[in-house]
Amino acid sequence: MAPPRRVRAAARAGAREALLRAVGAGADTLTGTDAVAALRTAYRDEVLVLAAGDLAAVVEPDLPVIDVADVAAQLSDLADAALQAAHAVAVAETGAGGRLAVIAMGKCGGRELNYVSDVDVVFVAEPADPQTTRLASRLMRIAGDACFQVDANLRPEGRQGALVRTLDGHVSYYRRWAKTWEFQALLKARPAAGDAELGAAYADAVAPLVWNAAGRDDFVADVQAMRRRVEEHIRPDHADRELKLGAGGLRDVEFAVQLLQLVHGRTDEALRARSTLDALAALARGGYVGRDDAANLAASYRFLRLLEHRLQLQRMLRTHLMPTEDDTDAQRWLARAAGLRPDGRRDVVGVLEAEWSRTVLRVRRLHEKLFYRPLLTAVSRLSVDSARLSEKAAAARLAALGWASPEGALGHLRALTSGVSRAAAIQQTLLPVLLDELAGSPDPDRGLLAYRRVSEALAQTPWYLRLLRDEGLVAERLMRLLGSSALVPDLLVRAPEVLRMLAAPTAGQTDELQRDPADFAVALRTTVARQHDPDSAAATARSLRRHELLRVACADLLGLLDTEQVCAALSEVWVAVLQATLHSVLRATEGPVPARLAVIGMGRLGGAELGYGSDADVLFVCEPVGDASDHDAARWATGVAETVRRRLAAPSPDPALVVDATCARKAGPAPSSAHWTRTGRTTRAGRRRGRRRRCYGRARWRATPTSAGGSST
Repeated sequence: MAPPRRVRAAARAGAREALLRAVGAGADTLTGTDAVAALRTAYRDEVLVLAAGDLAAVVEPDLPVIDVADVAAQLSDLADAALQAAHAVAVAETGAGGRLAVIAMGKCGGRELNYVSDVDVVFVAEPADPQTTRLASRLMRIAGDACFQVDANLRPEGRQGALVRTLDGHVSYYRRWAKTWEFQALLKARPAAGDAELGAAYADAVAPLVWNAAGRDDFVADVQAMRRRVEEHIRPDHADRELKLGAGGLRDVEFAVQLLQLVHGRTDEALRARSTLDALAALARGGYVGRDDAANLAASYRFLRLLEHRLQLQRMLRTHLMPTEDDTDAQRWLARAAGLRPDGRRDVVGVLEAEWSRTVLRVRRLHEKLFYRPLLTAVSRLSVDSARLSEKAAAARLAALGWASPEGALGHLRALTSGVSRAAAIQQTLLPVLLDELAGSPDPDRGLLAYRRVSEALAQTPWYLRLLRDEGLVAERLMRLLGSSALVPDLLVRAPEVLRMLAAPTAGQTDELQRDPADFAVALRTTVARQHDPDSAAATARSLRRHELLRVACADLLGLLDTEQVCAALSEVWVAVLQATLHSVLRATEGPVPARLAVIGMGRLGGAELGYGSDADVLFVCEPVGDASDHDAARWATGVAETVRRRLAAPSPDPALVVDATCARKAGPAPSSAHWTRTGRTTRAGRRRGRRRRCYGRARWRATPTSAGGSST
């Protein structure tokens, strides 16, 4: 069996020859009504053959299914052939001697044409005189009477502009006067008929203008505003039924893909595809769009185009509207024509409604994620040289941004972007923007080194680069943090999940960076309580403390917490760690418990004023239980206190946790009796001044293991 591509090429050539042969092109070319009738018959024959092949699998499931993209491409090729035949007839009728090229635009240009659609074109002529204008007008009339409406309103100045222009005239207009939407339309421009050499010259001349358009002021905002205007002009009673223009429709896919192409295609020629699906695949390969997002968007686009084609085939009318909710017969017909079947829980109408709703929601979600991605605006503002991030461009950019060590920075950039991996491709896109963000931080050199360390440490974390690419605020905040703190990158490589907190909170949700520390303390104690041995409990407590410490540091550096809130949060996590660890040690204690034990926070811990590297100044207080002596109680409590201190101070990559009991009456951690604590503070208060008095002045109860000795004293 011949490869599909070869089969499609043969079909394309066959359709072209059939239409040209129908009008006698190249020999005795037909003119007038005879030409129109012959072209109409040949065109409809070809459409009928294509539609039969398209629908065959609906009737006979064993027959091959033609992909909707192939159907659209064949319809576009058929339109090219019809335009070429109409051009031959128009030349025979007018006798024009000038050169005329027909440039396909829109869906035809992208080889994505529907069964029933206008064909958008632009005419290029040499010379652009009355003869070539008459030739173009006649071509439009012939094709319109025989096959489809030909729309030339995408030409410079629209319907008010000249129908034909010279190549220089087109280029001059686009350089001086063209609006953003015109460059977006030119993205799909393709020579379709007429003078092939002139058409190719046009394509070569406008391509650089198209791929530099994203550097225009407010380019991204203009494209986004244009999409919103399209939605605003939809009839209210059609908004929920629009396959093409409505929210979650075809235009959402096309606008998102085209904007990504125009912004990133300046520096990546692989993205310069005319077809939406081809461009989406290239965006996925280059790392500009996540693989899953691209696959979901492509599947949704194919489904929407399939529904559009089936609706148009029903009566060969141009329509993009789904049937109304109360028109069950029309819904059933569409579902069956699209090849849907009952799924055992729902009939075919229910399956159609469910699939349609799911597709619309998925397209809209992905559209908003990609189309309003902050990275687009940032990349569009860079010059082409800066955005490309070649070594020469990077060196110049680093020097301009004031890097203290450009050579060292270049080494980091080489390490991050070398190779052909997907991660390297995403870094190529991200780094020009990230350098701008880093340049405004206190220490950009250290920040870039930290970014390299974090990126290498998280190289196997699949969502890391995707998060930076898709969430502009995360990238912006991360650069500020890495360029401001040595602690943050050290913590981040062991608690990367905190990165997700840097994203803007969704509507109706609180900012996780500003959550109540008390909620975290409850979660920590609950989680540690589920551990079965003290070693696991202490490790879990330290791991959770690392997470909270990083959250507080991020919120602090980003200005989301004031100094008092930072100190209170750091104190809260220390207290929670102490409580959880003490409880785990006591749970593992065998035999009778001879005392009640409490931990009293002293100094900064007692005043809830801890810093990031503060020790926990505490006083362990015990009281005998039952017949136990003071000596037995103190010996038992000393063992517990030592175990707590040892487990928290064990070597670990996490920040150290030092429990300091030197504020107590005796040196070292030995617990004091409650009797001494009460009497000692009164009888000796006048003699003991200085440090111990200050410690006791801030004393606060911080932990009592009620499960091992009752309430606090």
